[in-house]
Amino acid sequence: MSPTRRVVVLDYGSGNVHSAAKALEAAGAEALVTADRRAASEADGLLVPGVGAFKAVMEQLRAVRGDEIIDRRLAGGRPVLGICVGMQVLFEHGVERGVDTEGLGEWPGTVTELPAAVLPHMGWNTVTPDAGSVLFDGIEDERFYFVHSFAAQEWHLDVIPPFPGPKLTWAEHGGSFLAAVENGPLSATQFHPEKSAEAGIRLLSNWIGTLG
Repeated sequence: MSPTRRVVVLDYGSGNVHSAAKALEAAGAEALVTADRRAASEADGLLVPGVGAFKAVMEQLRAVRGDEIIDRRLAGGRPVLGICVGMQVLFEHGVERGVDTEGLGEWPGTVTELPAAVLPHMGWNTVTPDAGSVLFDGIEDERFYFVHSFAAQEWHLDVIPPFPGPKLTWAEHGGSFLAAVENGPLSATQFHPEKSAEAGIRLLSNWIGTLG
């Protein structure tokens, strides 16, 4: 029997941290909600939630030095999972209502408003994962719960062999946008796994299975 993995939900003042922790526990992990640097650095996995505006999330992250925690984990090949705005801030920039905010810059690109007649994009939607996706193994045809008006709508990172290329998952709302990315130790979803019923628990379980 494999050991229980510990996942820290980074508690920096944004996101459904307790809902995320409950979902992680339902998926088989031991979840701890904290902004403690040592705990976040040493955990098997780090989950970065995010709700609200890109700029506010970045300010809150930097206030607890979450940007440093994320960067140091990734530099050591330690897994990180971003959710919703926690995915968006992984890109270089976010532009919301004319305000251009610098992101964490883990991936190139800019998060912009979806070109849809109805915003926010709220509710259940299907996704199209790349072949070989680990996150979506066994749940490729399921629906997931989205609440957002902004997203990354292009992918710019070129990976040179022998390094494996990222697995990209797309969805549609007014146009194509990235619903999830799996890129080495860094993964992220634009939707909320913790609000996506059994499919979301399965996705978190798939991610937990990659830890350690």
